[in-house]
Amino acid sequence: MHWLERWPALSDDAVIVAARRTPIATRGRSLARDRVDQLAAPVIEATVKDAELVLGSRIQVADVLLGNCMGPGGNPARVAALAAGLGAAVPGGTVDRQCGSGLAAILDAVTAIRAGDGRPRVAGGAESASTAPVRSVDGAPYARAVFAPDGWPDPEMLPAADQLARVDGISRDRQEAYARRSHQRARSARDADRFVDETVPLNPKHRGMATDDAIGGAESLLSRLRPLLPGGTVTAGTATRISDGAAAVTLVPARTAVGAHGLVVRSHAVVGCDPALPGIGAAPAVLAALDDAGVGMAQVAAFEIVEAFAAQSIAVLSRLGVADDDLRVNADGGALAFGHPWGASGAVSVVRLFSRLVRGGAPAGTIGVAAASVGGGMGIAMVVEVVG
Repeated sequence: MHWLERWPALSDDAVIVAARRTPIATRGRSLARDRVDQLAAPVIEATVKDAELVLGSRIQVADVLLGNCMGPGGNPARVAALAAGLGAAVPGGTVDRQCGSGLAAILDAVTAIRAGDGRPRVAGGAESASTAPVRSVDGAPYARAVFAPDGWPDPEMLPAADQLARVDGISRDRQEAYARRSHQRARSARDADRFVDETVPLNPKHRGMATDDAIGGAESLLSRLRPLLPGGTVTAGTATRISDGAAAVTLVPARTAVGAHGLVVRSHAVVGCDPALPGIGAAPAVLAALDDAGVGMAQVAAFEIVEAFAAQSIAVLSRLGVADDDLRVNADGGALAFGHPWGASGAVSVVRLFSRLVRGGAPAGTIGVAAASVGGGMGIAMVVEVVG
């Protein structure tokens, strides 16, 4: 008996049937000439083709939703949809929830399907920090948007991570051990070709890249790097690299995915937290999403949580009651090893979950969680389950 026959009420739930990403490149390196839409288009095209193979038929995409934080404006999701060959009738929309943007775009697609629109959707995120425009106001440099109004804390992410390390008593040694482990796991996964099937190689003649370029780069330097702020403990090795990259998934309603191996979205949550400590936001989001799904922490087989800073990641895991070295968390490394293409990182986490659980052959019923903390004091999380 198929799972939909047991639970017919889930027929409008969204199922992720395909997931792809680009290699992730450090800002200014291999992907430095590619705009946001140029990064996203080949990923969109690949995930649609994958979905058609899984479903055994052509699909008509209803919408393309992409997260993006610092791009040029002008709705790059629509530009990427056209460049991917989906046709003029397919619209696009761009979502900004900062570091949670890629995951937020996927949740917007989930919501549309759950509301009864039974057409397939593509969702994810893309960021080209290398080509992000330099902004100014009245001729003066414009550093970033405010994340909180006057009267509220609005720290930059680096001071916020250092402050979180102080508040939680997270030592530099502990941060370095966490970052080293992320690189080691990513290197082992790369050497075992576990990223090959999820990655869309970009033409090396033009973009010079087929694999992630930062893995292992800081590992041997960790103990020699100076703190980035006076009196702090965060270094360039325990902070993720600003990066370029894109990731996307194709989602369909469960009733059209019968027999397909994929991830059904069980629940999701977006929460707020203290903007003075924005790095902790993923923790309450994960707990809220698990509660909504009726799932306990012990039942989760795989976590993919965006690693902006080692201290921030440790603080999140501590609040979840999870050990720093728990093999369920970022088992193939995380953003400390790959890099952090802001608007894409949440979607990269979902692609990684798909690879670990679906491509990895996890049995039906296996639970996974993707999550991110968000600047300004927010968190976003999604709970998925293997089906098919």
